[in-house]
Order: sequence, then C-alpha cells, then structure tokens
Amino acid sequence: MNIEKSIKNSIPLSPEARTTVNILFTSRFIEEHSAPLYKEYGITMAHFNILRILRGQKGKPANLSTLQERMIDRSSNTTRLIDKLITKKWVTRRVCPSNRRKIEVYITELGLSTLSEIDRGVERTLKGILANLTQQEMGLLNTLLDKVRA
Repeated sequence: MNIEKSIKNSIPLSPEARTTVNILFTSRFIEEHSAPLYKEYGITMAHFNILRILRGQKGKPANLSTLQERMIDRSSNTTRLIDKLITKKWVTRRVCPSNRRKIEVYITELGLSTLSEIDRGVERTLKGILANLTQQEMGLLNTLLDKVRA
C-alpha cells in the first residue's frame, strides 16, 4: 500500500515530504511489529540496542556516554535503561578504578545468552517484515538510506 493510502492523505505530498513521511512511517511499522518479541523478554528496542552495543565491546566496558552516542534512539534515558538490565542481571555497572567519576557497564554471561535467544527471534521477525524485498532490493535500499545520511 502506498504511503498516501496508509496515512489517509488526500493532499499530494512533495517528493521530499513523501520520502520523509514514508521513512518515518516505515520505521514505526517495523518498531510496532518487533515490539511483541521484546515484550516477551520484558524489554524495549532500546534495551536490545544497549545489549547489542555491550556485546560488541567484546568483554570491555562501555561508559554511559559511549552507549548514548552509539544508541539508535539517542533520546533514551540510558541510565534508566541500564538500571532495568541490571535488575534482570543481564548487565553490571562498576565505578572505573582509574576515574571514579566514570561508570563502566558490562554485559553478563546471562545477558549474552539471553541476547542470543532474542537475536533469533529478531531475525525471524525481520525476515517476515522484509519478505516482500529481494536481497538486491534490500541492498539498494540500504545504499539509498546511507546516501540520505551522507
């Protein structure tokens, strides 16, 4: 379905407005279809993002500012997100020994194993969401989206 029908818009949009609305609408579509998977684990997409960032640290800590700058949604309250992951025992937080003002965050073994489970569900979900696109079309879409941010 085209974007105008999806948003029930009867006024023609400029190509720039149509493209922007389409990107934003599609982003929300993906978030809404992914949310039930995250809900199974009692987390949000932002929690999942933090876990992935920490896994990418390969055992090294990440401080709060590093996490914040690498987040997809940078408006998230990183401290609150970390607190919930600590409650689940998926991450730990420590004061940096060389700089007591700095907080270091690590992913735990339980966090890594849970993240692997979530990854499998995310992969299935994304395959379903993107089933109408070929590998070539996904490659082109990624190239175009990268070009928008260039």
